[in-house]
Amino acid sequence: MGRRTGDALLGAATAIALALIIALGPGGTRSPDVLAYLFAGGLGALLLCRRQYPRTVLVLSILGMFGYYILDYPPIGVAVPVVAALFSVAEAGRPGWACGAAALVFAVSLYFRIRDGGEALGFLLGYESVSNLALFAAAIALGSGLRSARIRATQQEQIARLTRERVLRESQLRMRTEREDISRELHDTVGHSLSIISLHTGVAAEAIGHDDTAAARALEQVRATCRRSLQELRAMVRILRTDEAEARSPRSLSNIAELMETARASGLQVTADIEVTPAELSESVDAAAFRVIQESITNIIRHAHASRAHIGAALNGPALCLSITDDGRGRSGASAAAGLGGAVANDAVSGDAESGSARSADGRPADTQPEPRPGYGIAGMTERVELLGGTLSASATATGFSVAATIPARLP
Repeated sequence: MGRRTGDALLGAATAIALALIIALGPGGTRSPDVLAYLFAGGLGALLLCRRQYPRTVLVLSILGMFGYYILDYPPIGVAVPVVAALFSVAEAGRPGWACGAAALVFAVSLYFRIRDGGEALGFLLGYESVSNLALFAAAIALGSGLRSARIRATQQEQIARLTRERVLRESQLRMRTEREDISRELHDTVGHSLSIISLHTGVAAEAIGHDDTAAARALEQVRATCRRSLQELRAMVRILRTDEAEARSPRSLSNIAELMETARASGLQVTADIEVTPAELSESVDAAAFRVIQESITNIIRHAHASRAHIGAALNGPALCLSITDDGRGRSGASAAAGLGGAVANDAVSGDAESGSARSADGRPADTQPEPRPGYGIAGMTERVELLGGTLSASATATGFSVAATIPARLP
């Protein structure tokens, strides 16, 4: 049932009730006529506007009732003509108006009934007044209660909507975080592997027909790197297909030896001072440390023109300190080196095996590489470290290039 229909029914009920009281009620010096019933109809019709103009309807209802009594028609009480208007004002959130109007009607009615006499004072105060006050209070309480219920329903709806929006935002944030994690893992895994593959395929291409043994060793390295990459990619796929935490098997500082062997097979002489064990680190810190070292070694192989590199990892109080240095381009290539860490992603993933990445006889990469393109290497490492509350710096030195990172060893 619509609001307009409900208001019409309420107005009709009020008008009918008043008409019956007028027709059946005794008293008054003036017999009911058409005007008396018009008062009844008018008081009922006012309720059609009770939602739009509740206070106006209340005032007109009180004035109409006073006018009816001034014409000395048969009594119709004081509650029935105004009780619906009092309810409407309270429902509109104006309980003060409703209480004030009820008090006014009650006081005026009591005054004139006591003045006119004809009824015992005990009856007026002990029965009539109590019944009228009870009707007034019930109407005001019902209106206020209905308004409160509607406000609560609206608030609950808003809370539910805000909760849905918050859950949606959190879900989107989790998805974005997962995508970022996956992109970093893919960059670290595939970028490093393709860099090694590109290097060894270059060596094999130059050695074929001149040194078949060297070509075979290079191709064997390509095959081993491909096998390791496929294993890591399969592990990532398993992670994506399950929600179980134990499905994760992140790379760790315990895998540094394997990483160094791969780098040495590329002609880079790598030494390491690892003075910390994975057990001393949070799992995510351990994995991040490995990825920083892996990315740095990949950058050295691809872009630094270095023959030696050194890896350092040690605890300094509550922090893990990492350092990766090389004897590559140094200050003469500082501007280029600053972007080399980011170039790995684009150069490696592009699969440019023919870019001249092969090393010369002295162990340094041949100077046939194209200029690196901007990418996400150093930016990715920095983001990974900062997510754990650490810092990372990368800069050229007098003898090469250096990457240094500080990460809290234990996360809260």
